[in-house]
Amino acid sequence: MFQNIKTRAIIALLVSLVALFYIIPSVIPDIPFLPEKKINLGLDLQGGMHLVLEVDTEKAVESTVERLSNDLKETLMDKRVRFRHLKRIDGTIISIEFPTREDRDAFGEILEDNYPDLEIKFTEMVDGREKVLLKIREKQANYIKKFAVEQSLETIRNRVDQFGVSEPEIIPQSDARILIQLPGIKDSVRAKKLIGKTALLEFKLLDEEHSLDNALKGNIPPESYIAYGYRVNRETGHRTKIPYLVKDKTLLTGGSLEDARVKISDRFNEPYVALKFNSQGAKDFDRITAENVKKRLAIVLDGIVHSAPVIQERISGGNAQISGTFTMEEAHDLAIVLRAGALPAPVRILEERTVGPSLGQDSIDKGILSIIIGGILVILFMIIYYRFSGTIADIALILNIIIIMGALAAFQATLTLPGIAGIVLVIGMAVDANVLILERIREELRLGKTPRAAVAGGYSKAFLTIIDANITTLIAAVVLFQFGTGPVKGFAVTLSIGIIASMFTAIFVTRIIYDYFIWNRKIKRLSI
Repeated sequence: MFQNIKTRAIIALLVSLVALFYIIPSVIPDIPFLPEKKINLGLDLQGGMHLVLEVDTEKAVESTVERLSNDLKETLMDKRVRFRHLKRIDGTIISIEFPTREDRDAFGEILEDNYPDLEIKFTEMVDGREKVLLKIREKQANYIKKFAVEQSLETIRNRVDQFGVSEPEIIPQSDARILIQLPGIKDSVRAKKLIGKTALLEFKLLDEEHSLDNALKGNIPPESYIAYGYRVNRETGHRTKIPYLVKDKTLLTGGSLEDARVKISDRFNEPYVALKFNSQGAKDFDRITAENVKKRLAIVLDGIVHSAPVIQERISGGNAQISGTFTMEEAHDLAIVLRAGALPAPVRILEERTVGPSLGQDSIDKGILSIIIGGILVILFMIIYYRFSGTIADIALILNIIIIMGALAAFQATLTLPGIAGIVLVIGMAVDANVLILERIREELRLGKTPRAAVAGGYSKAFLTIIDANITTLIAAVVLFQFGTGPVKGFAVTLSIGIIASMFTAIFVTRIIYDYFIWNRKIKRLSI
């Protein structure tokens, strides 16, 4: 029997040492040979940002329709089908005119074979030409909206991960809204720019066949538009707005990127962003530069022309760069958003809250104080009411808190203010389990049983009640964790860990102590 007690004691000791092993770095950081994992504090404890974003899903549909209209234009030209005025109107409608019935019939076949997502909304005759209005099918539009939110969620998560935020909370809140909580963020302006930046990178040719001056006067040629860039005086820092006449057609997008890194220019000792295309992107860039030698290629990011160099020769290898007057921080953030990918649609901030670290520290202090006061009151009550047996229950209670904190650190779970409330609740539940056992032991002793038989009977009779109560609570905690958000999840995490720890300490650890005194010290009377 003693060997059995020794084995169980070793198990309890190992669990306690492992818990302490993970707790210590949170209390005394930077100790060699100890894990770097610490207890992560939630937004309500360490401060940070709370954002609710709305994805403009209609813009995602419009962008898709714009791509389809450009693709349709090229297909009709390849098939030698005559048409006029093919353009997107009213957001998601494509308008097109055909001079003859034959061209209209040929278009119908192309539409049926190649564009199943488009359908004819309306047709009419205009000056002897048939005008056709196309719209995207409702089912496909809904899919695009849903996918835009999902892709935005993943893109924002990738950006935040590379930004280095510990334990961010990024979850969908409704059909088009995303909840973001960033604990520990100090520079909220920079974080918002990083999260909300569309980062649509496009490579387009400048329209050098038409006059920029005429375009600025309002005579913009078809299939071109005016975009702007900036030139910065290196001595004064003054920014000058520069207009460009850019062709509509996008030759290559950021979707072909494989990597984006910050590098330092040898000439000006300034940071720039070096781009590396994937295999298909490298082939496309090689072809584009080969076909457009001596022409200017504009590098457009979110509608702003960052540079428009002359293509001096064919560029193979799939490398390019975005240069400008970046600070190191701006270049770093730009590289992050390019690596993470462009948002499929613009996002806007619906709700923004910043929690200051002073408020968070106040919450921590009050939470810890509540645990200390609650713990001391419970410990004193158990000692006064149950005497030495109450002391055994108190040892289990202290060990229970140590295991909870160790598990939070080991699993990198986030401790929130409701999580602290969960720990306080667990303290009460752990004591409740010990009270059940102690009352059952008292009943057995009143029947005249020996301490050995009373302890065995008390644990046996209380076991099923403790398991039943804790399992049902654990199920509720799991449901809260699965479907809850933010603080609710924090409460569910500590409650779940605490329930498992309390069952371990109340049933396993306290029984070891009783068995030691009964079997090894051979006590004749229990102090209960």
